[in-house]
Amino acid sequence: MLIVTIDTGTTNTRVRAWRNYRVVGELSTEVGIRDCAKNGNNMQLIQSIKILLAQLLIGFNDEEKRNCRLVASGMLTSEIGLCHLPHEITPVSIEQLAQNVRACVINEISEKPIIFIPGIKNKTVDVTFNSIESMDVMRGEEVEVFGILTQQPDLGDSLVILPGSHSKFVRIDSSNNVVALATTMAGEIFDTLTHQTLLASSLEHQFAQQLDIEYLLKGAELSQKVGIARSCFSVRLLDLFTKATLDQKSSFLLGAILASDLLAIKNSQALCVTREIKIVISGKPILAEALKALIKNDSYFIGEIKLLEDKKDQPYSGLGAISIFEITKYK
Repeated sequence: MLIVTIDTGTTNTRVRAWRNYRVVGELSTEVGIRDCAKNGNNMQLIQSIKILLAQLLIGFNDEEKRNCRLVASGMLTSEIGLCHLPHEITPVSIEQLAQNVRACVINEISEKPIIFIPGIKNKTVDVTFNSIESMDVMRGEEVEVFGILTQQPDLGDSLVILPGSHSKFVRIDSSNNVVALATTMAGEIFDTLTHQTLLASSLEHQFAQQLDIEYLLKGAELSQKVGIARSCFSVRLLDLFTKATLDQKSSFLLGAILASDLLAIKNSQALCVTREIKIVISGKPILAEALKALIKNDSYFIGEIKLLEDKKDQPYSGLGAISIFEITKYK
């Protein structure tokens, strides 16, 4: 059976055709939930998904098109998406997500029902100034987490780290339930500083091609001493007064920013990590490598650290969405 997964984030939408748990077709567009907010409606997003879906299915026979299933995750279930679903409240199992999916026909896209998967939020009774740090939400990363768990079913009590524009830190218990999460904007800050600030000229408007571990660790060390704002400006000083290469300057900046992620992990009121926690990292390679190096260098962490590769033909987000779909009543 052909399964098509639809994943919309803040700025992008991706559709993938799957057969036997492998991607056999993929298309994407730079249209996301941000466009719904900007336009005041979701028509551009609907039209974009309709076009992507039609183009994607051109290469498949009539029987596959007739019998295919559509499964959606990410920001499509937000208030300004296509089918609003409330977040499931931690702890959340894969079975709980499957029980709370919703089938919705959006005729402008397809006459077939689309199975929408809800997001997850932390259990916090009253969100106040004092408790805000323990609250967090995600839409889209939950399928990635459960995709990892389908490939690593014996992961046990662990912290799954998904670095990206908005990095997610997700606590898993011994029964493979999501019990807590925390988010940082490290990737977005790194991107903004690299392309849209005074540092852009020093970094030639580009990221490191290869991580320099020495400069990464030095950036993190300085950030812990004088703070992120001062240490980020030091990239400019490296450019003016040293012979540091682009990779070295970019790695230094990344270390300065990611040092705050380690603080978030250790001090999160939601995650409550122990020194022995097993850590699994999957995401953008440079960010994933950097976080692994920083955590390994931090004396607080003494547990196992594992780096997972997200394969192009078997991305965890799609594997998770399909795994959830397969235990729903709509299969």
